[in-house]
Amino acid sequence: MRVVIEADGGSRGNPGPAGYGAVVRDADSGEVLAERFDSLGVATNNVAEYSGLIAGLRAAAELNAERVAVKMDSKLVIEQMSGRWQIKNAGLRPLAAEAAALVGKFAGVTFEWIPRERNKAADALANRAMDGVTETSARSAAETPAEKPKSWAPPASLTDATRIILVRHGETPLTSQGRYSGRGDVPLTDEGEAQAMAAAGRVAGISRDIAAVLSSPLSRCTRTAQLIADEAGGLPVTIMDDLIECDFGQWEAKTFAEVQERWPDEMAAWLASTSVAPPGGESFQAVAKRVRGALATVLSAYPGKVVVLVSHVSPIKLILRDALAAGDAFLHRLFLDAAGVSTMDVWPDGNIAVRSVNETAHLR
Repeated sequence: MRVVIEADGGSRGNPGPAGYGAVVRDADSGEVLAERFDSLGVATNNVAEYSGLIAGLRAAAELNAERVAVKMDSKLVIEQMSGRWQIKNAGLRPLAAEAAALVGKFAGVTFEWIPRERNKAADALANRAMDGVTETSARSAAETPAEKPKSWAPPASLTDATRIILVRHGETPLTSQGRYSGRGDVPLTDEGEAQAMAAAGRVAGISRDIAAVLSSPLSRCTRTAQLIADEAGGLPVTIMDDLIECDFGQWEAKTFAEVQERWPDEMAAWLASTSVAPPGGESFQAVAKRVRGALATVLSAYPGKVVVLVSHVSPIKLILRDALAAGDAFLHRLFLDAAGVSTMDVWPDGNIAVRSVNETAHLR
């Protein structure tokens, strides 16, 4: 017997109330042979996704399937189970090992990433589990269809707000060395790729209904954004030039210590005022002006939606400074990790709620 497993998992928060779903179909007819879904209590999005895969593999084994095609919209799970990505999160390794042991029971197993819209059945089961339903079933398609899964909606008080998810790009060679990285187009490191994928899982945990993924034009951001967009169901990545990093001019690729040694007066002036630019570079005031314009465009284009902005340290800090009504000292006191995630809600009347700043639990 050849079967197709469609699996998914989700977490309303990361970690948060989590659940998984899996559908096993006949590979030839598409007939549903089995369904599995259950809640997991509090867990991360990636744990839920692996749990959906394991449940689907178990169901396929119970059906005595010989060959299995696994299809999921989780790029992380598919790439790790295919052996192309390392499993750096220690919490996922036992789940991956359990899934690998189940894979060994079949004559052949393939893994394929699919867009979220092609994984709606498993996604619906996962949402049903997150709604608190804990039953499982294994039935033929001829039996009475299961009750239509509930769809989750945010509390009414949030429905008018535009949710902005701010993501810093993953690590680059300059990031790891603590060097100023402005307009230079440096790529992600291997670690940066893993961080970006982990951030994609976190973003999916915040919302399963992302309207748009917008990015700085630099490749370290566009690659991070692409991984997030893939995890969000294959959305396109839209470039916003105004999300680009500050131009650090002659300080580009220098460390703080190197700049302080060679340009001590200029550094002191820069630290004292956002109107001062690095030699040959751009002031934070100039960055703030274009970033405010970009944010205004986003709020106008996506009212009441969930939007991901993938950018750099300076633009994200400036957005958060304004949102928190903080002073300029905030810019030099806030640390933003590579692939850190921050979230805020903006209402039509201008009210703002910053819900998180520099989340990094997904990177551990």
